[in-house]
Amino acid sequence: MGLAEMKAALGQRINLEAIYSAFMLVKEPKLALPHVSVLDLRCIDWSELRRRGFKGVVFDKDNTITAPYSLCPWPPLTSSLELCKSEFGSDVAIFSNSAGLHEYDPDGSKARALEEAIGIRVIRHRVKKPAGSADEIEKHFGCESSKLIMVGDRPFTDIVFGNRNGFLTILTKPFSLDTEPFVVQQVRKLEASFLNHWRRRGLEPPSHKLLFCPQLFVKEPPPSPPPPA
Repeated sequence: MGLAEMKAALGQRINLEAIYSAFMLVKEPKLALPHVSVLDLRCIDWSELRRRGFKGVVFDKDNTITAPYSLCPWPPLTSSLELCKSEFGSDVAIFSNSAGLHEYDPDGSKARALEEAIGIRVIRHRVKKPAGSADEIEKHFGCESSKLIMVGDRPFTDIVFGNRNGFLTILTKPFSLDTEPFVVQQVRKLEASFLNHWRRRGLEPPSHKLLFCPQLFVKEPPPSPPPPA
């Protein structure tokens, strides 16, 4: 394992920006609350989002469209990714804390491999979510972030980053926990506990000018597979 790979593996376990974000959320917890929560991408109505005026979609990678450390889409999501691309064309991208992040992918090799495997552009950037601005993303899409959708599985990274920068935020549930480090799994439990607490208090996410009724963008979850015979 090379130096970049070692740093990436450690960074997946300890995200100092997310720890800092957790302290900031004590003052403004609504930043961690998504506008829309779904099981996975199959529950998102891409055509309705497009019809409502959104111009593009930004995906997190691990446990949002791929299993952790994988370059291939999680098979059940393939058709939904294609539907998304059919609605938004080339205005679909990945903004990840692994592939494309200069600290862990300085030569862009991980980003290029992911682009070849999935057919979605990976935005290169230098600051790990949730810190940083949306400058690279806005430059890539050629529009302001309020017209873009941020989709991710982590409230304290993907959702906080999206809400801080004016995106519509969609939180998905992780679908592959087996390969995640133990520390990450514990942080997920902590995130879920905080979100449940804030929701019980009646807190709501930041307002969004293109968001009328969140349920307009949500489809019925896919049926569960039949039990084995």
